[in-house]
Amino acid sequence: MAKAKPAKTKKAKSKSKPATRPAAVKKSAPRKKAASTSRTAARKPRASAARTAKPARPKQRFVVSHHREEDFRADGLRAYAEYRDLGIAKGTHGLARAHVIRLIGPCNPQEVSKLHLHDVEFQMVYVLKGWVKTYLEGQGEILMREGSCWTQPPRIRHLIRDYSDECELLEVILPADFETIELTA
Repeated sequence: MAKAKPAKTKKAKSKSKPATRPAAVKKSAPRKKAASTSRTAARKPRASAARTAKPARPKQRFVVSHHREEDFRADGLRAYAEYRDLGIAKGTHGLARAHVIRLIGPCNPQEVSKLHLHDVEFQMVYVLKGWVKTYLEGQGEILMREGSCWTQPPRIRHLIRDYSDECELLEVILPADFETIELTA
């Protein structure tokens, strides 16, 4: 977990304290009193406050997904993989997707080694079983083993080089629906 950076504070100038000691509380300049209360009441809210308001998301729901072999389906992005949807997209109204990907062995590099990218905001992969050898632009080729976890920055070019029989991955993606773009080398 990353530590939060402390807010910057101005240095207090005081004869009794050294000038290098930071003030405990950042103070603002004193405000001038308004000439009349009617003028103060007529002020409109700041436009910037309206721009920073986040749209309300639908309330998330509780979902549970217990392991069942019959839930693995070969109807996902890749023909050499079976996907078990964990119900997160439905429970979050499309905010995120999580699924277990079972790579079907033996690996055929001509089929799997296609450079591509995903138009996502966040992508995380965790190796549940076996191993996978992947290539990530700017990182090179990396062997990920059972227990390995990585994030793929948005739109990073990558491909799978090889994987073990019985390889299973947990993948979490935001948003739930995204575009995959195949690239030519």
